[in-house]
Amino acid sequence: MASKIRRGDRVVITAGKDKGKEGKVLVVDHKKDRVIVEGANMMKKHKKRSQQNPNAGIITTEAPLHISNVAYLHKGKPTRIGFLVETSEKDGKTVKVKKRVAKTTGDVID
Repeated sequence: MASKIRRGDRVVITAGKDKGKEGKVLVVDHKKDRVIVEGANMMKKHKKRSQQNPNAGIITTEAPLHISNVAYLHKGKPTRIGFLVETSEKDGKTVKVKKRVAKTTGDVID
């Protein structure tokens, strides 16, 4: 099934300790249905000194959230996303184009 949330989308968190926070989606993991939202669900991790990480210590990073716990922000309000399939003729062939649509307003997102 196609993922309705994509990298770069503005989302609001609908459940958990960061409920109500807004942010941009950094990573989408389709196999585990998880997303990482910028500045949300922060966790602390103890890192040992290495060549890749010369500064040892406690580092705060974003942890993944389940995709069902975020909602797409359209014009500042959370909305669900649907799909619209349009067909067009191109060089005698029919071509289907799939677009994301905001359910509350019916506007095409991309």
